[in-house]
Amino acid sequence: MKRIALLALSVVLLITGAGVAPAQASPAVADDGAKVVRETWVDARTVDLEVSSPALGTTGMVRLIVPSGWAAQPTRTWPVLYLLHGCCEPVDYRSWDQFTDVKAFTAAKDALVVMPTDGPAGMYTKWWNFGLKNTPDWDTFHTAEVRQLVERGYRGGTRRAVAGLSIGGYGALAYAFKHPGMFGAAASYSGVPNTLSGGAPLFIKGILARAGIFTYLDLWGSDLLMRSMWSANNPYDHVEQLRGTALYISCGNGQTGPLDQPGQTPDIFEPSALLSTRSFTDRLQAAGIPATVDFYGPGTHSWPYWQRALHQSWPVLAGALGLPA
Repeated sequence: MKRIALLALSVVLLITGAGVAPAQASPAVADDGAKVVRETWVDARTVDLEVSSPALGTTGMVRLIVPSGWAAQPTRTWPVLYLLHGCCEPVDYRSWDQFTDVKAFTAAKDALVVMPTDGPAGMYTKWWNFGLKNTPDWDTFHTAEVRQLVERGYRGGTRRAVAGLSIGGYGALAYAFKHPGMFGAAASYSGVPNTLSGGAPLFIKGILARAGIFTYLDLWGSDLLMRSMWSANNPYDHVEQLRGTALYISCGNGQTGPLDQPGQTPDIFEPSALLSTRSFTDRLQAAGIPATVDFYGPGTHSWPYWQRALHQSWPVLAGALGLPA
């Protein structure tokens, strides 16, 4: 009787969206043994998953925003939109939900939204670590473990799109080229799609330092002495693998723009992202690979512009998801 009462309470909480208590974790298991060890419903459409991850060597968090009809249609699968955050944000995997209107924006859209942690600066990659260990492997965590758990335990379908901001924009394009066919569309907002352009290596080292990671060689080694490893992870050097993927690329110039608060000063991050992004779109154009590109001029490296970019890129993402634009 006690179990039935708890189940009934969980159902009521899900319907009302009131302070939802942790629920039983999904029994789904990924190929490598990754599994959800804690499932916490935040409201009727939002659930946080704590995943025991062999790829990370620890647990990692994921927030899902389920479609409005998810609970009422228990046999239906849903197209999946992955949203990747940038570096150094304390709210981590909750960033998109906290700083944008993504929940309201997707309320009438039949997409399951997946927002995984990348740690303070996981860089959406497998770290080299001088060859001494295999963790963390953020690529495997996101594209294998989380993907399989979402598809096996939360009714995610096989139509997928991925979008990210800043280093998450790099991640979206890196995952798209490294896993051809996994994502029908990829979007980069103020990203770093050419990790070897101009000052991009210094920009990446700055990201790591900002996150308190000063042994940048652990990532891909030296950008001068181990250029092949950097190149192997660089979307710019692999545009052919992106042919056939719907692409959306946007970036500002760092000057104060229309969505900035009064008194906002220009920033140093967006100009660096713009240099990297322009070199990437030039490479796409030279290769004859189509992309929707928006270099919108004034605008800082900040959330109001990334929220707008999500809205403006929706037709590209929706096309890959099989949803109305």
